Amino acid sequence: MAITRAGRLVPLAGAYCFGVLTAVQSRMNGGLSSVLGNGFEAALYSFSLGLILTLGFLALRRTRDAIRRIPEALRTGRLAWWQFLGGVAGGVFVGIQATTVPLIGVAVFTVAVVAGQSANSIVVDRIGLGPVGKQPVTAARVVSASLALIAVMVAVSGHLGTASFSLVAVLACVLIGAATSVQQAFNGTITRVTGQPTPGTLINFLVGTAVLVVIFAGAWGFAGRSPAPLGGAPWWAYLGGVVGVVFIVIAAWVVPITGVLVFAVLSVAGQLSCALLLDVIAPTGGTILGWHLILGVGLAFVAVGIAARGRMGRPGDDRIRP
Repeated sequence: MAITRAGRLVPLAGAYCFGVLTAVQSRMNGGLSSVLGNGFEAALYSFSLGLILTLGFLALRRTRDAIRRIPEALRTGRLAWWQFLGGVAGGVFVGIQATTVPLIGVAVFTVAVVAGQSANSIVVDRIGLGPVGKQPVTAARVVSASLALIAVMVAVSGHLGTASFSLVAVLACVLIGAATSVQQAFNGTITRVTGQPTPGTLINFLVGTAVLVVIFAGAWGFAGRSPAPLGGAPWWAYLGGVVGVVFIVIAAWVVPITGVLVFAVLSVAGQLSCALLLDVIAPTGGTILGWHLILGVGLAFVAVGIAARGRMGRPGDDRIRP
């Protein structure tokens, strides 16, 4: 069935908006973390709000019907139990996001996450974790991943020697970026099987919130870290969970249409452009604007562009299909 040009552009715009919202959420959760003094506590508040909102999806008949398809999909092997664990990466992502953005800024956080996504997307495609199945490893993808890692090193070079710089924080961002490519593949598969993006989103928030509760309870029980009062942060810092619901729904809807690669390319473009803008107009204490950061963001753009040029348009690739 033919689809209009506008019909093709809507999911592409959705992928770009996903990236923009990811960068915006990074700034929100980073701001809340700065006030609370604990990134994972900020993440728990953010994810809990997201969970409350996604429970509202159960009021929709289409969501309930889609959830009823899950047991049959598990019995027939169309879904595996471990594909419901994408929320683990989602919860930890928000915790690391809230912890590291005040230290390194939104743009460096985003470049590091992009590097992890670019590198691990090769593995995700090769194994066939995404909804479009196995994809071959190409020279373009390897070059892209290598260039993305170089982009991280260039972007963080301006931070070397500063009091707030943390190499551990940057490495954590790279690793959680790698995990999010798996999360997006899992959520996209659930959407394709159930026919709706809402079940995967709800499961993502249930699992992610549970993980954050365990992490925070452990910190409270073993380190004596009691919850901090919520007041004191600007009003917008409390809306990270709302933004999270929107962009996870977008990802769950768009990935089965565009595939992992096209989604990643456009979402990265949105992430990087918005992240750099946020570091200009609303910098955190760890933001250092300079040619290192701008060049690093530019190299990350080139990296995802190489990946797209090397794969889009080939038979069996993950282009938008009618």
